[in-house]
Amino acid sequence: MLLLHSDDIPVPKVKMTMNIRTYSELITLSTFEERFRYLKLNGTVGKETFGFKRWINQEFYHSSEWLRFRDNIIIRDGGCDLGVPGYAIYGSVLIHHINPITYEDILHRNSCIFDPENVICTMHKTHNAIHYGDESLLNIALIERSHNDTCPWRKS
Repeated sequence: MLLLHSDDIPVPKVKMTMNIRTYSELITLSTFEERFRYLKLNGTVGKETFGFKRWINQEFYHSSEWLRFRDNIIIRDGGCDLGVPGYAIYGSVLIHHINPITYEDILHRNSCIFDPENVICTMHKTHNAIHYGDESLLNIALIERSHNDTCPWRKS
């Protein structure tokens, strides 16, 4: 569609597009913190996503089609949180859609729900931190301790 200025010169209408994130772009970031910031959504606790239609996504996430896809993603990411080596997930592995999906995406089997470029492995705490932007939920790397490091007046 073209819009006309007052001087009747055709100007193309500019479409607003959503910023699409990808797995290929994500894995170029080397640290866990960089990947988290790339994925962070800054949602709100209690904000309705699927609402009364939540049974649809729960049924989908238990389907054999999803479980096969999920297994392949876990293998691809080495079972590591955000696919970062050294951040092994011990327990339940969640598969996070990098670009959030909707009820309609599941209902119409939109290709984005099974696109390996749109998913990454996470653990539960990381998944919540991504959705709510709360970095305090993340597993922070442990600080290596040394003898008397809390008592600087004592010599080793």
